[in-house]
Amino acid sequence: MEIQRLHLRFTALSGLLFLALACSDTSTCVDCEADDVDPSKVIDPRGLGDGTGYPAESWTRAPSPEALGWSLKRLQDVEETAASVRSDAFMVVDRGISVWEYGQVSKNYVVQSCRKSFLSALYGIFVHDGTIDLGLTLEELGIDDLPPSLTLEEKQATLETLIMARSGVYHEAAAESQSMKDARPPRGSHAPGTYWYYNNWDFNVLGTVFIQLTHEDIFESLYNRFAVPLQMQEFQPSNGWYYYQEMSEHPAYHFDMSARDMARFGLLFLREGRWRDQQIVPSDWVARSTTAYSDTGSTLDYGYLWWVGNPADWGGHALYAALGGSGQAIFVVPDLEVTITHKVDYDTWRGDWGDVYDLVRQILYAKVL
Repeated sequence: MEIQRLHLRFTALSGLLFLALACSDTSTCVDCEADDVDPSKVIDPRGLGDGTGYPAESWTRAPSPEALGWSLKRLQDVEETAASVRSDAFMVVDRGISVWEYGQVSKNYVVQSCRKSFLSALYGIFVHDGTIDLGLTLEELGIDDLPPSLTLEEKQATLETLIMARSGVYHEAAAESQSMKDARPPRGSHAPGTYWYYNNWDFNVLGTVFIQLTHEDIFESLYNRFAVPLQMQEFQPSNGWYYYQEMSEHPAYHFDMSARDMARFGLLFLREGRWRDQQIVPSDWVARSTTAYSDTGSTLDYGYLWWVGNPADWGGHALYAALGGSGQAIFVVPDLEVTITHKVDYDTWRGDWGDVYDLVRQILYAKVL
């Protein structure tokens, strides 16, 4: 099941009400400072681990949440919320230090549509070195699909329009949710580049083109370019699989990943694509891909396969996110230097995106100093 956005408008209103009641500014919450945080005992995180703010083979943990300016009581409240909707894992990382871990953070769960943000990062590497040109059209790439085949106009869509979900190609695609099928515009109703629609056809074809142009398997590339240098603890190429369905020749590219490995990827983007002394994803691509180009009519707009938050909906924080299914997520909050990952098991999960967004707002509210 792919990402569903039915609860976004309700979430925006409920989240804003929560923040208004709690605190008008979660980044400088002086007037509502939590009683369990003593400012004189807050420490510099550069004194933890090896001082770089990056994890080694395992994550460096804060001696206590309060030591990095987090309210223990408020984080415990977050745990109660997570338990009530049966979240399976979430992890909070502050300036590269693990502040809070809940549930099975080492267990691999399918990432669902978070896969798209990972692919965007791979694209950035190969756009930078000239292997991939985002200006190439589907016609130039020889891309088509099963009957009803693409029209000549549809074949004028460029890779950039696909990575923005603005191709104008509304062919059936693998791994579509029912809500995506219901929202799909009629074929030929919008010219390439003129209309945003969360389109699995675009996303799946980007996988096909990646393999075609780089001659690399997606899961091997994720492993070699991210898992190895970031010292991910669980991810292996065998975690991934291609998912074909009869309506299209272009498969979805699914994989499993743990909350703590996803947190490393989030930290990579927080650090503008740099991991220790290595620039893994070009910094200009990080900025480019996490810029909003399309108004989706919700609390999150869309960049290059990343969701981009409106600060007014997130307590003043200009965050961005990789989102999948109804609960797999990586949130990056640059002004707080915080990353949050969230994982669910669909057999037991009771929540929806409204619950995830409220959980993230509640976590941000726990950051006091």
